[in-house]
Amino acid sequence: MNLTKEEKQEIIKEFGKNEQDSGTAEVQIAILTKRINKLNSHFSEHKKDHASRRGLMQMVGKRRRLLDYIGRKDIERYRTVIKKLGIRK
Repeated sequence: MNLTKEEKQEIIKEFGKNEQDSGTAEVQIAILTKRINKLNSHFSEHKKDHASRRGLMQMVGKRRRLLDYIGRKDIERYRTVIKKLGIRK
């Protein structure tokens, strides 16, 4: 359920400002989105895994707070991130 080092590096390259930029909100949102998607596929097989479901809900909340932060600071960055990740339908 965790991301491999290569997957994280790929996300950082795509959303970060440079190779070592793992702290910007865009990168954190992208990493959380990838982890959330992996957990969703886990739940199709393990329906009663409530402990992991709680962790999933915490990740969703953290991603929501980061998205709200970006939306307050720069609406264009917000729109770009949600479009790239396909979060909103």
